[in-house]
Amino acid sequence: MKHPKDPSAPGTMRVLDKQPTLQRRSFLRGGGLGAIGITVIPVASLAASKDVAARQSFRHLGAATGRTLVRMARDIYPHDKLADTFYVEAVAPYDAASAKDKGVKKLLADGVKDLDQRARQRCGVPYAEVKTEDERVALLKDIEATPFFKKVQGDLVTGLYNNKKLWPLFGYEGSAWEKGGYVNRGFDDIDWL
Repeated sequence: MKHPKDPSAPGTMRVLDKQPTLQRRSFLRGGGLGAIGITVIPVASLAASKDVAARQSFRHLGAATGRTLVRMARDIYPHDKLADTFYVEAVAPYDAASAKDKGVKKLLADGVKDLDQRARQRCGVPYAEVKTEDERVALLKDIEATPFFKKVQGDLVTGLYNNKKLWPLFGYEGSAWEKGGYVNRGFDDIDWL
């Protein structure tokens, strides 16, 4: 006869270890979409994306503000193996919006200026040049209640995750209703259940 506490004994409930697998990288307070996961793309495309933000033209906001916004976007929704070009595409509309709306330009310019000032006080360099992710995240947590942070974080949800080029990298096949729905298109093709 097996011991009553033996998990393989009849009538004994199996208890699964439910340790959370998400870390801060996957869930920045208020930014739960970071939990979508880390994607995998070829290393060659990562090398090609290096300094994309530096080459991107931010005519109305300026290159320094553009670099800060791209670095901020990557820190808010971190996907280590996602090319910088996708983050640049997500923040590039701010430049056009700044040309049309002086309020948006002021919000972004003042927000970046404040973030850079905080980074210089704490780390001695502007935000985009802060070396460690933990230091940048601490700076972002300091400003997360500001209208600047809320705007950037909120706009990135659509700017980044509505990019159809990224959907395959995240495993999302797109809308299914026009193709007959999910029932006949992979609804039950999960292998982990």
